[in-house]
Amino acid sequence: MSEIPDAPDVGELTPPNRTLMGPGPSDVNPRVLRAMSTPLVGHLDPSFIEVMNEVQELLRYTFQTGNKWTIPVSGTGSAAMEAAIGNVVEPGDTMLVPTNGYFGGRMAEMARRAGGSVVEVDAPWGEPLDPADVADAFDTHQPDVFGFVHAETSTGVRQPQVSELTSIAHEHDALVIADTVTSIGGVELRVDEWDIDVAYAGPQKCLSCPPGASPLTLNDAAMDKVLAREEPARSWYLDLSLLEGYWGDERAYHHTAPITNVYALREALRLVAEEGIENRWDRHHEMASALKAGVEAMGMQMNAAEEFWLPSLNAVRVPEGVEDGEVISRLIDDYDLEIAGGLGALSGDIFRIGCMGHSARPKNVSYLMSTLGAVLDDLGADVDAEAGIAATANRL
Repeated sequence: MSEIPDAPDVGELTPPNRTLMGPGPSDVNPRVLRAMSTPLVGHLDPSFIEVMNEVQELLRYTFQTGNKWTIPVSGTGSAAMEAAIGNVVEPGDTMLVPTNGYFGGRMAEMARRAGGSVVEVDAPWGEPLDPADVADAFDTHQPDVFGFVHAETSTGVRQPQVSELTSIAHEHDALVIADTVTSIGGVELRVDEWDIDVAYAGPQKCLSCPPGASPLTLNDAAMDKVLAREEPARSWYLDLSLLEGYWGDERAYHHTAPITNVYALREALRLVAEEGIENRWDRHHEMASALKAGVEAMGMQMNAAEEFWLPSLNAVRVPEGVEDGEVISRLIDDYDLEIAGGLGALSGDIFRIGCMGHSARPKNVSYLMSTLGAVLDDLGADVDAEAGIAATANRL
């Protein structure tokens, strides 16, 4: 018989108080934290049923959709992503995915695990998809499902011309799945107007909510395909035909929902509704424009061109003479400020600086520019820190 270990001596939790300006999570609004400290009720309690109804209505507003099938998936944004792809893509289906960023690759992996075949539409990392290339890919491969990333977190690129992409897909009788993880609540997103069939998101970025209950919406055409599947989705937990019983009219038991995370999402979405979705998009653009002006005045370059720059996630080229990891470590060690480095093809080449949700405030943007300038200056980078700070201040 193995020896039972002594009880571990673990002290009280005291995490550092960081300023979160990376690719997520973002700073959480104090109102959301207070909502998480309220009493638990059961996941089928009448009072929680009312919370579920409110969350669904608030999500419809934030997605700008009338879709009945609009729910928070119990899990992180990747769970919502897998629920979308794993239910809509059936064995034997072909899914068209982009190659212009890290999260297109994750779409491909999930589609393969769902039993689908994957084909690609190419674009360089740091550029959006060209509708002409998407049309050519459809003519060549005739996919059943098309996935694209609206706000590519790995490159700082926003996909323009969304309606053109969805129109191409629908002309070929394909369904469209959109990754809106870094756009929901932060940059313009109109699910119905743009004819997006399925959109998934994460709560921890522009919604400034801890991860754990992740937005997902499907229109009737997509849900009809899910409910007509010949074989069940490979994940029981994320099977939307079963989740429909809990989040649909019946409110029947499927699993124990993360009550506290749903509370948090409700409050985060209340903040969206109070601010007004278009005002919120404008605030993110204004704050990120101040950040961008400072970065460029310092002498650094954005990774994305102006016409498809993503305000919620600013990809900044690492200046000559410094290593990204050293800058990132100095910011967190000396200033309790978090940014991140590049992924995949851009690893080591860019800083990824978020301007999202509660973090998209003058205080945070000013602090970021002053501390980033100080660290770069101290490391000998060829930047003009004072010019950057001044340019940001003039926009705030």
